[in-house]
Formats: sequence, structure tokens, C-alpha cells
Amino acid sequence: MPPQIPRNLLRAARARAVFQSTRPCHRASPIRFQSTEAVRQTPSEGKPIYNAPPREFTHRKEEKIPSSASTQARRAVASPLKLNTQNLAQLQNVSIPTYNRQGVKQGIVHVGVGGFHRAHLAAYVDTLLEQFNVQDWSICGVDLQPFAAPMRDALKPQDNLYTIIERAAEGSSARVCGAITDYMFAPDNAEAVVAKMAHPDTHIVSMTVTESGYYMNENTHELQIDHPDVAADLAGGQPPRTVFGYLYAAMARRHAAGLRPFTVLSCDNMQKNGDISRDMLVSFARHFNPEVAEWIASNGAFPNSMVDRITPRTNEEDKISLAQQFGVEDAWPVVTEPFHQWVLEDKFVDGRPPFEKAGVQIVPDVHKVEEYEMIKLRLLNGSHSAMGYAGQLAGFNYIHEVIGHPVYRQFIINMMQQEVKPLLPQIPGVSVDDYCNTLLGRFSNPTLKDELPRICLGGSGKIPQFIMPSIAEQIIAGGPLRRLTLVAAAWFRYNNGVDDAGKAFKVDDPMVEELQAHAAQGPMAQLNIKSLFGDDLRNDKRFVAELQTALEGLEKHGAMAMIEKYA
Repeated sequence: MPPQIPRNLLRAARARAVFQSTRPCHRASPIRFQSTEAVRQTPSEGKPIYNAPPREFTHRKEEKIPSSASTQARRAVASPLKLNTQNLAQLQNVSIPTYNRQGVKQGIVHVGVGGFHRAHLAAYVDTLLEQFNVQDWSICGVDLQPFAAPMRDALKPQDNLYTIIERAAEGSSARVCGAITDYMFAPDNAEAVVAKMAHPDTHIVSMTVTESGYYMNENTHELQIDHPDVAADLAGGQPPRTVFGYLYAAMARRHAAGLRPFTVLSCDNMQKNGDISRDMLVSFARHFNPEVAEWIASNGAFPNSMVDRITPRTNEEDKISLAQQFGVEDAWPVVTEPFHQWVLEDKFVDGRPPFEKAGVQIVPDVHKVEEYEMIKLRLLNGSHSAMGYAGQLAGFNYIHEVIGHPVYRQFIINMMQQEVKPLLPQIPGVSVDDYCNTLLGRFSNPTLKDELPRICLGGSGKIPQFIMPSIAEQIIAGGPLRRLTLVAAAWFRYNNGVDDAGKAFKVDDPMVEELQAHAAQGPMAQLNIKSLFGDDLRNDKRFVAELQTALEGLEKHGAMAMIEKYA
């Protein structure tokens, strides 16, 4: 079920607004959140200190090829080599791992080996293995669902190696990541996956399974025991379907063997992702064995985290470009940006890698993670939603095209500064203005070619997280919300599946049937979906009037005209 605006959100927003109005103001020194600078840690405060020399993820041999030099690069590369261990040393134009991949232990099992994991957690681990001689923390990748079979088929022949293509306006670089030293496909052998998680050498089970993979009822914040996947796992007698089925089975074995629990590390884009992981797993375990459930709750660790790195979908053009420019034939490379950030609660039960050496911001206080997460979700993801839905309606294809249009750019700047920024927490040493400027630069990167359909997919899980909380808090504060409301209206109109020129497009959303059924009843009808919006927003006269005006304007004049009017 997608995230909704809880019934008590307005009351919570009011309490939070009072809290923020009484907290001391801190002078924020100019600082970017985190790019390629190393971060070290003071044990007493846990604050990141940006005084280490600049470093990329890796210092291995690496060539950055300017965009203008692509033709020369093609001439220089004779014939691309298939990526695998045997050919690794022959690759000339990319950074390669020099550590002994067979000599490191797999201390991490990661569930969900998609593009983001391979550009984020795996890249951090690769840096630790390469630069800091870490021996116990390589990754065993795991996919649980049958639809992930293409990833299995891509990684296995490559000995689980893959290429990270980092694209910036001034050029591109490529590195081969060796952090994933084993891969398991659960539909092929579910028992092997459970055994791997339960093994004493596994200290962390991390996961990137998207919001829907947590099976949390957003009304009650409880496990959706009536969901077919969860119900099947609770019935038993067959291989698990959910991540919690696998986690529980492995935890139960460790409990029986007298071992510690492993740390469950969520890398999904949700606030309080660690807390949610704990609550769902403990609830799942209670249906099988209350003793094991209590053992997990009392002895387990579920650190909260904030993750950030824009990672577009890989397409055939990316594979061809990699072969032509860098001489690597990779079945599934990952494309990403130079920027990367990970704010991680220091809450581990069975050891952890020295993540801070690779640039992770380790914080002792869960509230600090929540503050970083709020800033990121409402500014980055909220702006992505604003550009995605209105941009799709106006006929744009890529994020950099949308932010490159002066009218859209001004709209995004004013939405961030006037309607979102006043609601955000103040973090000592962090300049929100600098972060906003960094975002504008990241959005403007033309080499990423971040497609709007990727930004728009799953809107029923995004708008309630990234846009509606700011609207609810502005209602309490009596502040401006016209632009935020226009974003919500653009999403409503987007769900019809037709842009302003009459061109049809696919609405990729788990609730698409319900959304379009309501949309067919009229522009405002989607506001009646209680699982998304509850009652508070639907009953607020100011918001309803603003939404009605925005929807009528989009219908009559189109997205471009309304963005210009509201900018």
C-alpha cells in the first residue's frame, strides 16, 4: 500500500511547527551535503568533518573522457572486451579492482541488486576493499523475485563484475566494481539464500526493495497480513515470497544456534526506514514464534539511513557508449552522477565496515538521520515530482530539459525557497541554500539523460511522501502552497495517461486502476482516495479551492502555461 497522509498529520505538523519555532537558530556555514570529499568522525559528537583531501570513490587507474572527445575515444578503442575476471587486467580505459576478490569474506548479504544498490552501497564497499584493505565485508547479492532473472543472467557470466559509468557535464569516467563477490537468485534456490543469511560470517543483511516491499499498512503502520504475499509466507509450506519471510527464517536459525542477530540495514528511500524494517519483521515473527520475535526486538539492530545518488535506468545506448568509449562489453552497467551521500545511524549489533572511511556520514542520533532525510525528500524528491509530472504533460523527455527551461527553473527555485525551505529543520553546519544550488546543478546534468518516466513511476508512493506533508504543514502555518498544490494537480492530471498535446503514455503505478477509475469521475475525484489522502486535506477549504483552481487551469491552458503563471 502506498504512503498516505495520516489522519493526525495536521496535528503532528502543528506540534512540530511549535517545536521548531522554539528551537535555537544555528548559523549555517556554506557546505555541500556530500560529494566526493572524504568524511572523518569525531567520537564525541559524531559530526562529519570535511577536512580530508578530496577523493573520488577510488584512485585506481581511471580516465575521464570529455564529452567532446568521444569520437577520438572510439578510435582509440579497438575491440571491446567482455567483462569478466579473465579479461579484467586487459581493460585499459577504466578503473579496475586490484584487491583479491576471492580472498575477502562476504560479510554483507544485500537483497535487491538493482541500479541504485550497485551505484551506492556497493560502490562504497568497493572503495573500502580497494583503498583501505578491508577484508571481511564484500557483498553477496540476492534477488528474490522472478522478474529479476535478467540481472542474474547479466551478472553470472561476468563473475558478478559490472561497470559504474559516472557522468558529469565535463566528461565521463568508468570503473569496474568488484564488491559483489557472489550472487544468489532465490527462485533458483531459496534454501541457499536462507542459509547464507543465517551463516555466522554474515553480519549485515541490507536491502533495497522499494516502499511496496515493506508491506506496511499506512493507516495503522502495521504489517499487511492480508496481502497475498505476506499471507502466503505466514501460511508456510513453500519458499518465502517476501523479504521478511527470508529474514525471519534466517533469524530463527541464528537464534536456535545461539548466534547474534545480523543487522538489518534498509537502503530504501523512506523516512525511518530502519524503524519500519524492525516493526514489520518483529510483527511477522510474532505470527510464527513470539520468543524469536522478542529476541529480534531486544537484540537486533535496524539503523536508519538517508541515501542519495541519482541513478537513471540503464539503456542500450549506455551499453554501446561504454563499449565504444571505454572498451568494455557489459551486459548491465549502471549509470550515475558524481554526487553521492549516505547518512547512517551508528546502530549495528554484529560489527560493521568502517563506512566513514569511504565518505559515509555516521551519526549517533536517529533524529539527525530523520532531519537529513526530510531535507532530501522534500527538496530533491519533491522537486523531481514537480518536474516529472508537469514536464511529462508538457512533452519534455528528460529532467535536464525541464530544469533547463527558464520558466520551470524559476518555478522550482521558488517552490523550494518559499514553500518548502521554511518548513525544514535547521542542521548546524548545513546550508539549505547551498544544497538547493547543488540540486539545481545535479538536475541540469545533460549527460545523465534521466528520463521522466523513471521520475514519474509509482506516484502514489511519492506524492504522499514528498509533496503532501509540506502542503499539510503550510496549511497549519498559513503559508504559501500554490506551487505545491499545482504539483499535486499535475499528478492528478498525469494519471489520465495523456499529455497536453493529446499523446498517450503509460502510467506506471501499482494503484493505476484505482487512480484512473477515480480520474474518470472528474478532476477532483482522486482526492477521495482515503488510503492516500485521509480526511484532513479533503476537508480543508483553502487547499481544496487551490487544487480546484490548479486543475481547471491545467485543463484549459496546459502545464507550461500554468507553470509560467505560478512561477
